Amino acid sequence: MPSQTATQKNPSFVLQAPNKIVYEDRPIPELPSPYDVIVKPRWTGICGSDVHYWVEGRIGHFVVESPMVLGHESAGIIHAVGDKVKTLKVGDRVAMEPGVPCRRCVRCKDGKYNLCPDMAFAATPPYDGTLARYYPLPEDYCYKLPDNMSMEEGALIEPTAVAVHITRQASIKPGDSVVVFGAGPVGLLCCAVAKAYGAKKIVTVDINDERLAFALKYAANASFKSARVSAEENAKNMIKECDLGAGADVIIDASGAEPCIQTAIHALRMGGTYVQGGMGKPDINFPIMAMCTKELNVKGSFRYGSGDYQTAVDLVASGRISVKELITKKVKFDDAEQAFADVKQGKGIKILIEGPEE
Repeated sequence: MPSQTATQKNPSFVLQAPNKIVYEDRPIPELPSPYDVIVKPRWTGICGSDVHYWVEGRIGHFVVESPMVLGHESAGIIHAVGDKVKTLKVGDRVAMEPGVPCRRCVRCKDGKYNLCPDMAFAATPPYDGTLARYYPLPEDYCYKLPDNMSMEEGALIEPTAVAVHITRQASIKPGDSVVVFGAGPVGLLCCAVAKAYGAKKIVTVDINDERLAFALKYAANASFKSARVSAEENAKNMIKECDLGAGADVIIDASGAEPCIQTAIHALRMGGTYVQGGMGKPDINFPIMAMCTKELNVKGSFRYGSGDYQTAVDLVASGRISVKELITKKVKFDDAEQAFADVKQGKGIKILIEGPEE
C-alpha cells in the first residue's frame, strides 16, 4: 500500500510552530527564471540549525513567523531545466547549494556572497527548505556529482563545504598543527579537510569519549578531553599531552562553547590563527589580553563562499576525504520527525532522510 506522501504532488515536511511539524502537499514550484532548474531532492541530512528551529522556532534574529519547509543539506536529481540552462539536463545528479545571494550588492561583487545581506537560504526564515519532492535552484548552485559518488555522499557536500570554508579562513598549510574543538559533523569534517590540506598534527577536542574515539579513527591523530579546570590550565595540559610545542599553529572552534573558545586562545602559539566556526551564546567572556599579546589572527566563518562547494565535491570525488563514515542512519521521508528527535538526543553523527516516494 503506498504511503500518504506517494499520492501527493509535492509532499513537504513543514514546521508550523515550535515543536509542531506536519506533512503538507505544497504547490509544485515553477521555474523562477530561464536560468533555473527544478530538483527532486533524494537525500537530505539533518543539521543542528534545523533542529534548533524545530525546538525554539528561531535562531538569533531569524524567527519562524509562518510555516516553513525544513532541510538544506541535500542532493537530488534534475527534474526540469529552464530555456537558458546550458550545463545541466534532466536526470543529472547534483549536490544542491542551498543559499542564493542577490548577486548585486558590494559583498557579492567582492566575491564574498556568503555575506550578502539579502541571502535567500533554504530553511532560514522566511525561505522554505529542501525536504519536499521538488525544489527550485539556479543552475550554477547545482554541482554535478561524478559517477563514483553516491547521492548520500552528495547530501554531505553541504557540511563538507562548511568545513572547507572554515579551513580556508584558517589558511591551513602543509606541516601545520591544527586543533579542532568539537567532534560533531563539522568538527570531524574540519579534521578531514585539514588532513587533506597537509596538516601534520590534528588534535580533536571534545568531552564525549565515543566521539573522540571516532575522530581518531576518522581523521585526527591526537585527542584531548577537556576537564573542568580553568581555560589556562586546560590549554597548558593540552599543549603538553599533545606535544604542541609553543602552542598550536591553528585552532578551529566547531563547538560554540565558551570554555572551548577561552581554552583555544590560550593554546595557540604566538602569531597563531583562530577561526570561530561554531555558534554558541551571543556574548561570552573572551581572553582579549592573550589575543592581543600573542598578536593572533582571529576570524569568523559563516557558511561557504565562492568555490567552496566545488572544492568539497572534488575532495570527496578524488578520495582525499571520505564522508561515508559519518552516515549513522538513513530513514524514509515519512519517518523524518523521528529522525529529528534522534538528532536532538545526540544519537549518531549524521542522519539522512530519503526524498518522498513517487
